Amino acid sequence: MTASSRIADNPHHRRLRERYGSWAVVTGASDGMGRDVAALLAAAGLNLLLVARRAALLAEQAEHLRAACGVDVRTLSIDLGRPEDVARLIAHSAELDVGLLVAAAGFGTSGRLIDADIGREAELLAVNCGAVLRLSHAFGRYFAARGRGGLVLFGSLVGRQGVPFAAHYAASKAYIQSLAEGLRFELAPHGVDVLSVAPGPVSSGFAARAALRMGRATSSEMAARDIVAAFGRRGTVVPGGLGRLLTRSLRPLPRGIRVRIMAGIMKGMVDPHERHRTGEARPA
Repeated sequence: MTASSRIADNPHHRRLRERYGSWAVVTGASDGMGRDVAALLAAAGLNLLLVARRAALLAEQAEHLRAACGVDVRTLSIDLGRPEDVARLIAHSAELDVGLLVAAAGFGTSGRLIDADIGREAELLAVNCGAVLRLSHAFGRYFAARGRGGLVLFGSLVGRQGVPFAAHYAASKAYIQSLAEGLRFELAPHGVDVLSVAPGPVSSGFAARAALRMGRATSSEMAARDIVAAFGRRGTVVPGGLGRLLTRSLRPLPRGIRVRIMAGIMKGMVDPHERHRTGEARPA
């Protein structure tokens, strides 16, 4: 059986194509959950526009998916921290019949905010919040006008309360969670799904780049499967068993106690030799 016939015979794959059409845009597609969600969408027969800064990794990913899945895969190497580059992505996407946006791009910081490079923190805000705002506005309007589509926004378990030693990063993810919840209600009458992804610890390149020491974590491949399975069915998904366990454990506690618990967790994770660094992938 050929790859194309397997795709055609798979009910889940058919559901994705019927619900979202033939093209998906995936930001943060060169690493971690963005990369693995893109691979699952290609396996379902969706054509892809892969977006990230690292052109060589994007090209490698695109070549692999074309060969393995027989889909059209295009790439766009841009910096989502620059509003003019976000505008380039929106204009580039207008040439395609895009029905799904997976906004997985983002990075994190660790350490005390007062020790941070404020320029880098402003860049975090631009990528994690500003770019998502612009993309949600543009694609949300387009999807509402066509009467179907999906927005997938990447928050985090840390966005459920303040997190000392990752205060600004956690605040950026609280913004995403709130934005997704509101948009889901606004866009549902127009046939547009909105999913917030709120992962706990996930294995990716994030921990090393953010100067965090990681213990147990869900694989990004497993997290991606949970995320894609939730498309059109959930408002928020917590991928991976460990993330769900942590969420259930923290949810009943008063917010102030959750903040103290997260402070203890982050103290144990922040690399004592590098008090403040940044990461280029989804957080653990």
